[in-house]
Amino acid sequence: MAGSRRRAGRDPLNVGRVLPAVLIAILLGGCSGVQSVLDPAGRDAEVLARLFWWMLGGAVILWVLMNGLLVYVSRIDTRPLSARAAEWLIIGGGIVFPTVVLAGLLSFALSEMPEQRAPGSGLTVSVTGESWWWRVEYLPDGAETPVVSANEIRLPVGRRSEITLNAHRVIHSFWIPALGGKTDMIPGRETRMSLEPTRAGEFRGQCAEFCGESHALMALGAVVMDEDAFAAWLEKEAAPAVPPESDAARRGQAVFNAEGCGACHAVRGTAASGRVGPDLTHVGGRVSLAAGILPMTAEALMRWIRDPEAIKPGAMMPGYDHLSDDDLSALAAYLEGLT
Repeated sequence: MAGSRRRAGRDPLNVGRVLPAVLIAILLGGCSGVQSVLDPAGRDAEVLARLFWWMLGGAVILWVLMNGLLVYVSRIDTRPLSARAAEWLIIGGGIVFPTVVLAGLLSFALSEMPEQRAPGSGLTVSVTGESWWWRVEYLPDGAETPVVSANEIRLPVGRRSEITLNAHRVIHSFWIPALGGKTDMIPGRETRMSLEPTRAGEFRGQCAEFCGESHALMALGAVVMDEDAFAAWLEKEAAPAVPPESDAARRGQAVFNAEGCGACHAVRGTAASGRVGPDLTHVGGRVSLAAGILPMTAEALMRWIRDPEAIKPGAMMPGYDHLSDDDLSALAAYLEGLT
């Protein structure tokens, strides 16, 4: 009877063994990817990752020694300590040792910080946090007119680029974990940082300061390119929009003009010159739509144009649900063709 009760009480799934493995798998899953601080793709992110591992090592050493000492005196050798031994234990283990370890970690951290403030050379990228999207302007060395884009940042690999940061109306925070650390964006005050990517690829940034109802939906595409590819892309980005080629795209341009979209958005090379919303000159060539929330497809463009508020609460763009499906499809074809 007792044996049957013990068998009935056994855990058939052996949760005690499975659960730790599941938790470890979940934790390790955050160590890589397009938005991981532990998978650095930039010189600054490498510094921060190295600092994290040293800090973690110091914390583990302190935890093991202090808890090991606690176990020793409470379970292994429970004899009362002399007053002198107790004093040495408190002073040495509770004051001297933690102070030495923490001072060493602090010194190491401070020695790493100057690299985070290194000036950029050649390219300056100005990023302004809006509600809730990113205005991006590129100013190559020697240029007088910036190249305007939005909602993604492109950088050349192997070069340290200067990043100037501003905000409109509310505080934001610029953060591309795989490339570097966070820097606040404050209305009325320009802050700066620099980034030096070490490998090409696509990464993901995020606003790291609560800025309103769509804060969690304010992502940032980050594309690191070989230097020649970046130069070719920047030259193309500076050019005016390509005229629509298909009948659907030409109809979409007519809808764009008739609905007054050019009052808020600019499409260089056309009469649209608004600056309230993102520049759409080459919107079809971006990696995502609506600040990293939707893929850059015709279907996603139609969803966004029809009802932006349903996708991004608090979006200032009005919905165009009064347009027919044919007009929405044509408008999406026009925008998707702006590459």
